[in-house]
Amino acid sequence: MVMLQVAAAGSVTTPAAASLAASRSGVAGGFSACRCVVARTGLQSRGVVSVRASSNDVSTKAVTGVVFEPFSEVQDQLVKVTTSPGLESLARQRFAPSCEAAINDQINVEYNVSYVYHALYAYFDRDNVALPGLAEYFRAASDEEREHAEKLMKYQNQRGGRVKLQSIVMPVMEFDHTEKGDALYAMELALALEKLTNEKLLQLHQAAADANDPQMTDFVEGEFLTEQVLLHA
Repeated sequence: MVMLQVAAAGSVTTPAAASLAASRSGVAGGFSACRCVVARTGLQSRGVVSVRASSNDVSTKAVTGVVFEPFSEVQDQLVKVTTSPGLESLARQRFAPSCEAAINDQINVEYNVSYVYHALYAYFDRDNVALPGLAEYFRAASDEEREHAEKLMKYQNQRGGRVKLQSIVMPVMEFDHTEKGDALYAMELALALEKLTNEKLLQLHQAAADANDPQMTDFVEGEFLTEQVLLHA
């Protein structure tokens, strides 16, 4: 059933008004019944205010061709849920042990490079070397590599892996070079370390590709590999 209604301060219902409103709304021939209420204000200069229509002719035809049934398909995942604390992470999904180990290795690489850069910072900050620009450059480089390590640690935890920190090698603390001088030698050393880090990141990316882990390959590409290339541009 369809209702066409006009409401204001007072209302008057007439068959003529009902017929007129139905014909103007384009629904007179499509519904089983129609009623119109014409309202007038106290000034009798204003008539129709609003029109409402409703219909019982609603299609209840079922949708066919179901593709995804979540409550039945999720049962396999629910079986893996454990109530015992301290066991394998519930967030872990398609995260190969080889990828977990490769991330831990790269964390160690980033921390070792950061340690070398920190040693370079301390060297150039000495009073008898006194190259504050290089000191600040290597301090920032050390912080950046440490941030890379922390980013890898966070990703390891997000994927349900376990971070395993390894030993860091004590770096060389003297960087004076008889032929090149300390500044040139330090910059060449930094470039070599960046290239080495890039090779290690490519190995990490390959480990993810071998394990068919698209999320990890995207993470390594977006967060690390692009930046490494820009450093050599």
